[in-house]
Amino acid sequence: RHIPALQMAGLRQFIGGSLYLLYFVFRKYPLPEKKDLFPLLILSILNFVFSNGLSTWGVKYISAGLASIIGAIFPLWLVIIGLISDKTTPPRKAVLGLIIGFAGICIIFYDHLSDFIKPDFRFGILLSLIATWTWAFGTIYTKRHAKVFNPYFGLGFQMTLSGIILSLVSMTDPSHTPIFEIPETTWFAIFYLVIFGSLIGFICYLYALQHLPTEQTAIYAYINPIVALISGWIFLDENLNSIIIGGCLVTLLGIYLVNSSYRIN
Repeated sequence: RHIPALQMAGLRQFIGGSLYLLYFVFRKYPLPEKKDLFPLLILSILNFVFSNGLSTWGVKYISAGLASIIGAIFPLWLVIIGLISDKTTPPRKAVLGLIIGFAGICIIFYDHLSDFIKPDFRFGILLSLIATWTWAFGTIYTKRHAKVFNPYFGLGFQMTLSGIILSLVSMTDPSHTPIFEIPETTWFAIFYLVIFGSLIGFICYLYALQHLPTEQTAIYAYINPIVALISGWIFLDENLNSIIIGGCLVTLLGIYLVNSSYRIN
């Protein structure tokens, strides 16, 4: 409400990333080597500048629930990218999941057809879609090129770098707000995102990865959209009806089939 979305994303990432870096420096973890800097820069741009930054910008124009559902479909892009780049035939279960997932998205968008006449709505959808594409490419790049450095320490570098980049980009926005003029309400939102989204959320996810099977930790991808839909309905008066709920469930079924097919294979 009070500052540009990219400025808020930049501040959040810079603060969160700096805290990660301070922790690992205090624990005397080795710094990434020179050869690691370029992959870290690429991942910072893909995962945080574009994916997190654009998704944050997108929810200015579309509902939080719709944005979370779009964000959850990135595994479907992984299948498509793999099909094009590797020219390998995906498992039948993955193809079925791909079809069901897109069918669910179509069901959800059916309830928003009238909104597509609004340029801001179309722009928000485009930003959210680009964010899922870059997250998918970031995932593939991580698998192929970023295996050598500490992934947790690397996360701090990625967040800090992206925070600097986003903050510089946001300065070109006419509505950019000087640091000392940012209201307390906005600082509260930023620190909430830093503490609960960037720090506690990530620590909980790491703990789950260490103590639970991968299949169980992957459940978060299906829970996020449901939480966002219900929270948006309760706190933001966002629309929630049987069409949206049905489309969400169909989409999540498709994503589950895609994920489970590759875990099995």
